[in-house]
Amino acid sequence: MTRIILADDHTILRDGIRALLSAETDLEVVGEASNGAEVLAILETTPADVVLMDVQMPVLDGFATMPELRQRFPEVRVLVLTMLDHENYVARMLEAGALGYVLKNAAISEITHAIRTVAASNPFLCTEIGLNMLYKAVAQSASLAPEEGGASGADLTARELEVLKLIAEGLTNGEIADKLFTSKRTIETHRQNIIAKTQAKNTAALIKLAVSRGLIS
Repeated sequence: MTRIILADDHTILRDGIRALLSAETDLEVVGEASNGAEVLAILETTPADVVLMDVQMPVLDGFATMPELRQRFPEVRVLVLTMLDHENYVARMLEAGALGYVLKNAAISEITHAIRTVAASNPFLCTEIGLNMLYKAVAQSASLAPEEGGASGADLTARELEVLKLIAEGLTNGEIADKLFTSKRTIETHRQNIIAKTQAKNTAALIKLAVSRGLIS
C-alpha cells in the first residue's frame, strides 16, 4: 500500500483527488495539508511514501518546503501536482529533490501512474511537460515545407506536433487519446487545429508534413 499526503491550499481540489484515489486499492491518502509547514508537521507523526504537493502554497511553498523535507524525511518521495508548466519551475523543483512533476489537467490515470512510479523511486514527468520540453528546440529551429498556397505549420504547438506524429503513424483518434491520456474530443480538436494551421488537405499531406518535420522517417 502506497501512503500519500496531499498538499494543496485548495480544499476542493484535495477533496476531489482523495475521492478519485479512493477507487485505487493500492493507494491510500493518510494526510492532507494546505501548506508546506503542515506537510512537515504531519510527517512527524504519520509515515508516508509519497507527498503529492503543489508549488504555490501559503506560509511555506513548494520551493521552500523541499530542502527541509529532503533533510528531515529523505525516504519520502515528492510528486509535484501543479498548474505551473514553465520549464523553470520544473527544473527548480526537480533540482530541489522532487522525483516527479505532473500538471493538474492530467487525466487521473496519468496521476495514479505517476504516484506509483514515484513510489517505486523512479522519476516521472507528465506527458504534456515532457513533450513541451522535448519539442521546444525543434519548434524554434525547424520549419515545415509549406503546402502550395498553404501555411508552413511552424506555429504548431508541442502537443499538436505529437498528435501529428501519431496520425502519421496510422493511429486513430481514439488510439491517440489513449496514448496521450486525454479524450477523443480533445484529439479531434488538435487534428482540426493542425489542418487549419497547415492547410493540409488530407492524411497523406499530414504524413508529408510529419516527415519534413523529422517526426517520422
